[in-house]
Amino acid sequence: MRLALGPAGARRLFPHYEEEDLDLQRSRSLILSRLLEDGDGADLAWLAAALPETEVAEWFGRYGGRQLSTRSREFWRVVLGREPGPVHPEAQVLWPL
Repeated sequence: MRLALGPAGARRLFPHYEEEDLDLQRSRSLILSRLLEDGDGADLAWLAAALPETEVAEWFGRYGGRQLSTRSREFWRVVLGREPGPVHPEAQVLWPL
């Protein structure tokens, strides 16, 4: 499933990627991190239709601590009811919000 099948506006989150590189199966972590960090309602509705919540929660539990800002981690922790993956110590400096 390519990102192109999602909302047209989601392409704005991947300015340096070719369309063929945005395949949900091959680039799942990249797509999840960008949509959970900066996606709008249409982006997230597409994501919810494309992947079961359990898969999103599993990704969050493994990678959310390293790939999301503090603000996004806290939001998704509440929404998904799951703790994010480990937070790298440098992430506190890089993503203070």
